[in-house]
Amino acid sequence: MVGTEETRLVVLRGNSASGKSSVAAGLRARFGRGLALVGQDNLRRIVLRERDRPGAANIGLIDLTARYALDAGFHVVVEGILYADHYGDMLAALRADHRGPTHAYYLDVPFEETLARNATKPQTGEYGEREMRDWYRERDLLPGGIETVVGADSSLTATVDRIMLESGLARLPASDR
Repeated sequence: MVGTEETRLVVLRGNSASGKSSVAAGLRARFGRGLALVGQDNLRRIVLRERDRPGAANIGLIDLTARYALDAGFHVVVEGILYADHYGDMLAALRADHRGPTHAYYLDVPFEETLARNATKPQTGEYGEREMRDWYRERDLLPGGIETVVGADSSLTATVDRIMLESGLARLPASDR
C-alpha cells in the first residue's frame, strides 16, 4: 500500500499537445505546496533520455517517484502521453495500491487541434507533424472505464476547476513544505 487515505493521486493522460502539462501546472498553481508533479517527459526524456517503448526503465521510475511522493505525504499528479499498452499495468497497480482517492483523466483532443496547439509551444521546432502523427493514438483509454474523458472544448480553467473539485484537492489545505 502507498500514500495515506488523505493523499490524492491524479493521472492525466492524452496525446502530445493535448494540454496535460498545462493542466498539471494549473493544478500545482491552484493548490500550492504539497502537490508533486511526476511528468513522463521529464523522467523519460530528460532524466533517462530514453525512447518510449514497452518495458522501458522510465515506467518503473514514474511508478517509484509517484509512490515515494505519496508515501512522503504529497498529493501526486502523474502526467504524460502514457500509452495504455506501455503504462497501463503500472498505472493499474499504482491505483490499486494507493490508499487515498485516485482520479484519472484523458484529454481527448483531435489530431488537427494538437497540431495547432503544438505550434504555440516553445519546443515547437523539436518535432513536427510527422512525429506527432506517429505518436497520435485516438482515444487510447485505459481498460475498465476508469478515466474521465475531457474534450477539447473544455478550457484550461474549466479543466483545472473540474479536477480540483472532483479529486477533492479544492477542499484540502496546501502544505507548508
